[in-house]
Amino acid sequence: MKGQHEHVTSEKFSIHAVSDLLHKFSRWYELHRERELLASLSDEALKDIGVSRADVEHESIRPFWDDPMHK
Repeated sequence: MKGQHEHVTSEKFSIHAVSDLLHKFSRWYELHRERELLASLSDEALKDIGVSRADVEHESIRPFWDDPMHK
């Protein structure tokens, strides 16, 4: 019985770890894509949302893993 319980716990941990990793990769892709889209906006569109081109440049050079919301 003891060995069987350890296997189930280990399996749940592995599934959880894989799920967390997939979530992290998904979040990194989302950040990358959002930064690309922000950089592609015109100066007029940026002005409409209250963001300067300098703000966009600062945001777009951040590495994909640099998540300001720590998700």
